[in-house]
Amino acid sequence: MSQSFIPISEPSIGSREEELVLAAVRSGWVSSIGEYIDRLESVFANFCSVKHAIAVSNGTTALHLALASLGIGPGDEVIVPDLTFVATANAVAYLGATPVLADVEPDTLCISPSSIAKNISTRTKAVIPVHLYGHPADMDEIQNIATTSGIKVVEDAAEAHGAEYKSRRVGGLSDCAIFSFYGNKIVTTGEGGVLTTNDDSIASKARHLRDHAMSKQRRYWHDELGFNYRMTNLQAALGVAQMERIKEFIEKRAEIMQWYRELLDLTESVRLNATKNWAKSVYWMVCLEVDWFDEIARDRFMQELRTRGIDTRPYFCTLSSMPMYAQVPLPIAARKSQIGLNLPCYFKLSRIQVERIAREVNSVLDEMRPQ
Repeated sequence: MSQSFIPISEPSIGSREEELVLAAVRSGWVSSIGEYIDRLESVFANFCSVKHAIAVSNGTTALHLALASLGIGPGDEVIVPDLTFVATANAVAYLGATPVLADVEPDTLCISPSSIAKNISTRTKAVIPVHLYGHPADMDEIQNIATTSGIKVVEDAAEAHGAEYKSRRVGGLSDCAIFSFYGNKIVTTGEGGVLTTNDDSIASKARHLRDHAMSKQRRYWHDELGFNYRMTNLQAALGVAQMERIKEFIEKRAEIMQWYRELLDLTESVRLNATKNWAKSVYWMVCLEVDWFDEIARDRFMQELRTRGIDTRPYFCTLSSMPMYAQVPLPIAARKSQIGLNLPCYFKLSRIQVERIAREVNSVLDEMRPQ
């Protein structure tokens, strides 16, 4: 009998999630008003040690809303890492601003402070450090550059719920931050996201724009162009239940990472996620890099694992390789994008399954290793 297929990720939805979602359904408040929206915003703000958390429809809309709330618009430039999910740059472009691409650090894969500094111009209005794959960017260095240059900082923490920079959780280390609650994230609401900030004016602006910029004094009066970026009460109910379990979600990911470190045949040229001594990564994705891969070999490796019943995914394509943001490749981001892939990591993954994954990874690497 063939072994079951191991996916790259799957959510953990249990009886508590079912209980709260059903309660939301029975309440009749199934759209964008209801107690669970308030509860999710409160618990998430507390989790990130910030004053405000604003629930929205997804992580991309959270990014767009954050930048709009900062007044980013046509003629402005926003620095983003070349190695990230495309939404980071798209949110800038939606506002008519220009994403300016910076290279990443070779170990953490997060945006390079020195590359940020090189890309600042008189048009630069903000920088978006992405806490890629669950590891925080070097926020002190980034904040120092931003303060000196008079620009805003928006953390893209879509993949980093609970990650820590120098014992402080991401989400409250900048002007504002965003998180995603997509189905493969550490905490999920199916689709959904949240904007966090300690700035009262940003929070007020974001709440206004989130709901079509409708006046609080006069119904159906709108004083500027707003958006429908609201989260539903049903989604928020799922999120409230998930937040009750976030500690165990994060602890299980750390345990899974330790299993991989014990079981894979790691060398200088075959390695897993790096973690800085000032960081606590939440290992949203297990990252495997093989120095003797090129993109063709990496993809062949992934296909072979799939035939053996193990799902993987490649690192993100660089933004500079895409037609709408095409430019000369940035060397570190380009190389990492060619040689990196993600292995399965999710709450229900067992030690026995990780042992099987490691056996197959080690076997395929041995077969493909250059002689």
